Amino acid sequence: MGDVIVKPFYAALRDHGSAHDEVTVVTNDLTASCEADGFRDAFPERHVSAGMAEQALVSALSGMAQEGLYPIYTSFAVFCTRRPYEQVALTLAYPARKVTLVGFLPGLTTPGGVTHQAVDDIGLMTGLPNMTVVEAADATDMLTVLDAVYPVEGPVYVRGLRGEVPKLFVEPLRLGHHRTIREGSDVLVLVSGHLTQSAIAVVDDIRRDFPDVGLLNVSTLKPFDDEDLIRKLISAQHVITVENHWIGSGLGSIVAGVLVDHRSAAHLTRVGVGDTFTHGGSASYLEDFYGLSSSHIRRAVLGALGADIEEQGVSDGGGLVGLTEGVAEGL
Repeated sequence: MGDVIVKPFYAALRDHGSAHDEVTVVTNDLTASCEADGFRDAFPERHVSAGMAEQALVSALSGMAQEGLYPIYTSFAVFCTRRPYEQVALTLAYPARKVTLVGFLPGLTTPGGVTHQAVDDIGLMTGLPNMTVVEAADATDMLTVLDAVYPVEGPVYVRGLRGEVPKLFVEPLRLGHHRTIREGSDVLVLVSGHLTQSAIAVVDDIRRDFPDVGLLNVSTLKPFDDEDLIRKLISAQHVITVENHWIGSGLGSIVAGVLVDHRSAAHLTRVGVGDTFTHGGSASYLEDFYGLSSSHIRRAVLGALGADIEEQGVSDGGGLVGLTEGVAEGL
């Protein structure tokens, strides 16, 4: 669990292009920032730099797919989802075009503030019919996600990780299949994305005293139809979801719907960003301020166990920041 892979997607995208001649990569002036420069250098005739024109760019992806190409658009998550959302909905999802969007810097992984922090992207993309939504948790996921989603005959949105990415898993990402990290059913923690590393450390520490705490990682957020995962969720006494997203429209809301649909008696606690816009700052500061830190995960698990949850120096999380200071600080 201690290994770190530098720019895993850089190699994965280039290798994917070598294996599939129809792959064409489109970027919006963030080619190197989103680790597509290796593909560009290897296959310059199959790379399009479209500039900062995301709405037109996404519409062009639809045309490329219709002509038999397989376009992959790499950018920051907000520029794959929020900015060109109408075009994603009407030119990709509605006609079910085979296009993959890879969004980096999801949620609070960037200090860029409200304009760059995609805390809404899962909700936006899972809300679209025909859309497949995947979130990477580690370097192995980033190395294997393109192969995993290649068979999908429709649009795919991938929440990606860039730069130095920890390697947590050995087995490749499998679409529609969760990972059991620690067995347990009394309290079951379900985590997605980069917070998986924090959740592993917290759960392993707590299991010394409470060995029946389970930990699962989920990468496929839509379709959320992993029957084994659903069985585990509805059978648990207490489910805790951990996500780098608004809890009102992300993993927590997906799981809430599953528990309601199956009339489960499981109690649900959601760890994530509350109903607020976010502001700029370091990752550790933001995770503490908005309630995503290791201490908040620990407090949620201990609370579910009925254990002592008093910890010094831990914020309540989900903090609200006024429009002026919050937005100004983040820009």
